[in-house]
Amino acid sequence: MDNRRLILLLVFGFSLIMLWDAWQKQSKPVPVANAPTATSVGNAAVPTPTTVPAATGGVPTAAAPAAVATPQVAHATIKTDLYEAEISALGGDVVHLEFLKLHAIDDKAKNFVLFDASSLYAAESGLIGNGLPNHKTVWQLASGNEELKDGENELRLRLTAAGPDGIQVAKTYIFHRGSYLIDLEYEVSNGGAAPLAASAYFQLVRDGKEPAGGSTRVASTFTGPAFYSEAGKYQKVTFADIAKGKDKHVDKADDGWVAMVQHYFVSAWLPPGKGEREFYTRKLGDDFYAAGVIVPMAAVAPGTTGKLDVPLYAGPQEQDKLKKIAPGLQLVVDYGWLTVIAAPLFWVLELIHKFTGNWGWSIIGLTVLLKLAFFPLSAASYKSMAKMRMLTPKLTKLKETHGDDRQRLNTEMMELYKKEKVNPLGGCLPIVVQIPVFIALYWVLLGSVEMRQATWLGWITDLSAKDPYYILPIIMGLTMLIQTRLNPTPPDPIQAKVMWIMPIVFTGMFFMFPAGLVLYWTVNNLLSIAQQWQINRMIEAGGAKK
Repeated sequence: MDNRRLILLLVFGFSLIMLWDAWQKQSKPVPVANAPTATSVGNAAVPTPTTVPAATGGVPTAAAPAAVATPQVAHATIKTDLYEAEISALGGDVVHLEFLKLHAIDDKAKNFVLFDASSLYAAESGLIGNGLPNHKTVWQLASGNEELKDGENELRLRLTAAGPDGIQVAKTYIFHRGSYLIDLEYEVSNGGAAPLAASAYFQLVRDGKEPAGGSTRVASTFTGPAFYSEAGKYQKVTFADIAKGKDKHVDKADDGWVAMVQHYFVSAWLPPGKGEREFYTRKLGDDFYAAGVIVPMAAVAPGTTGKLDVPLYAGPQEQDKLKKIAPGLQLVVDYGWLTVIAAPLFWVLELIHKFTGNWGWSIIGLTVLLKLAFFPLSAASYKSMAKMRMLTPKLTKLKETHGDDRQRLNTEMMELYKKEKVNPLGGCLPIVVQIPVFIALYWVLLGSVEMRQATWLGWITDLSAKDPYYILPIIMGLTMLIQTRLNPTPPDPIQAKVMWIMPIVFTGMFFMFPAGLVLYWTVNNLLSIAQQWQINRMIEAGGAKK
């Protein structure tokens, strides 16, 4: 196999992977039958711990009559500088979360909504024990709609509910200015005569459908639950495995968190510090799932009050902020199987952004740095192709002379390579080495929320979306045509035609790619053209003198 065939094989392989992933994304069926309803959310059973101590009286498994969702259930709306949250009296849960500074994927005139009744995506919590309030209980709202006022740094919303034997429970949400982190505090007052040993559960529920706008992406990123602990590390769980009962994740640990991940965004319950906890997943209905964590509370003596604090993060996957909130939380950014390469690439990209202040120029800067890093390998590849280009007339003549004798043709070609001191595979290794970097950068540009709705120049107002006027893909296609012109013409007429068709095929593919990736590829092509032209000129000048 000669140099051109290997390059074609690598290019076609990458193209097929991207096209297959895109086809899978477009043709994925959307379940419509037997969808869960709002009532089914409230009726979902309370999780049962295996070893974590439960409240006296056992664990409830059936919904109380008050758990049925009705239009009369009160809601409270909280507005901060970053989002608007809706808390339902049913369960005291966060059932709606709309970001005020992030636009929707499919309609930029609207705000992006994370928690929503349409997908039944919500953050639920409650206590485990007979009669103790949980996500089926109708809580009392101490206040209605509130807004974080200028000069205020936090806003509190308090809900209360009564338990058995004089037990009173309060859950307080604390919303902070400039933060997507919401603190949740449980206070359990024991007015009874016996000590109370209870556990609290914190879960994220949602359907298994792709988030809005997901079908327009070229490749699919992970959507589903994820768990982290020091012992089990980061573990993703698919909805399909949960449905089949084959999901594998850490069950018990003394640290860690549970999250629900989707492209660009994440919600996560983050029990602080060290302490016993139990993780779980459940299928609640047709295409409806839950993932959560159970945390034991310290025993509450009669006449005293016990407290438990577990923060909730619900927002964009901004890596520099996630790593400061909880250990390992930045791992929710989905870079695929090349994370080991993609993570350092994003670190460099982020470093460049600190100087440029624009992600488009940062991509160009990263492209230049990568080109410099691979300069020796690229030079070797281009030198090999330049020498092959000079041999094209001789190779064509050999094919005309010995075209009917394949073995003789190969022998003569090898003799010619030996005589001219040309390695036909000399340009392959540099290309093979660079392919993982290219794919990793593809995932960086696709998976980093920093690229979402990030502007560059003029018509490019979202580096994570396709070019609305297809200008960049057309420029990229033209640069590929120029590169093809600079490359040696394959002796095989079929290969020669394929080489000229490839720029057209790639241009069509890149119509669907994020503008940030097309920008990278275009700049890389321009730098490659400059390098290849200079090397061709030097090799041809040396050949002419010889």
